[in-house]
Amino acid sequence: MRRVDAAAKRAARRGSHDDSGAGMIAGTSGTDGSAEREHRVTEIQPTEPTKDVDAAAGAGRLGRIWRERVRPLVVLVIVLTSFRSAVADWNDVPTGSMKPSIVEGDRIFVNKLAYGLKVPFTTWHLARWDTPRRGEVVVFNSPRDGVRLVKRVVGLPGDVIELRDGRLLINGDPTEYRPTDASFLQALSDVERRQHTLKTEMLGEHPHPVMHQGRWNDRSYDPVRVPEGHYFMLGDNRDNSADSREIGFVPLDQIGGRSSRVAMSFDYERWFAPRWERFFKPLP
Repeated sequence: MRRVDAAAKRAARRGSHDDSGAGMIAGTSGTDGSAEREHRVTEIQPTEPTKDVDAAAGAGRLGRIWRERVRPLVVLVIVLTSFRSAVADWNDVPTGSMKPSIVEGDRIFVNKLAYGLKVPFTTWHLARWDTPRRGEVVVFNSPRDGVRLVKRVVGLPGDVIELRDGRLLINGDPTEYRPTDASFLQALSDVERRQHTLKTEMLGEHPHPVMHQGRWNDRSYDPVRVPEGHYFMLGDNRDNSADSREIGFVPLDQIGGRSSRVAMSFDYERWFAPRWERFFKPLP
């Protein structure tokens, strides 16, 4: 009996030892599973944006603003300004040098394709199909200071131009003058009507009114020959015009276009009130 009890006790001690080992193994296995789960959770957590991602996002927003908003506006501005530079434009007339045909506050239409096609924003011509004719109203850059002016073509290349006692002579031939239509007097103030004399100058296909202050026959200009490739310009207001008598001959490549009509007109002395009667008025 003692031997049986001793054997049973030894067996019990071995079983207890085995259970303890198994428990340790099970405990270790449980610890490893928990660490693995924590590792997996850490892997699927979202990371915070980096500086490179922020920069890329900012560049994307700027690119979208440029494509959707800025670029169309830039293209529109380039197209409009190119059109005005090379095809058609209007020119504001701030002085009375072309009275009574054009008055202060007129905005005249300018056909920039009248004589040829030029590169926008330059005076370089790609093609030329016509040249200014005597009596036409043109817009050009002053050879003296580059200021844009509006005058009437009087002398063509090779012409001899002279003013003798207020009368225009071209190649020695005096120009004919006739009475002026009373409608042109409406463009003048009461003071200007009293101080000026108006006559119609029969210049080629463009008879037009001209005005002198005081006596008609006390204005003279010595004969000059117009060089090749140049033109002689005069204002219709002969006593108040900085034209070829002062600025010299105008090169052909400085002539920007021809004007044949007033587009619109505003009265500077009446808070820019529209002069409706002058809108779309043809120029003589």
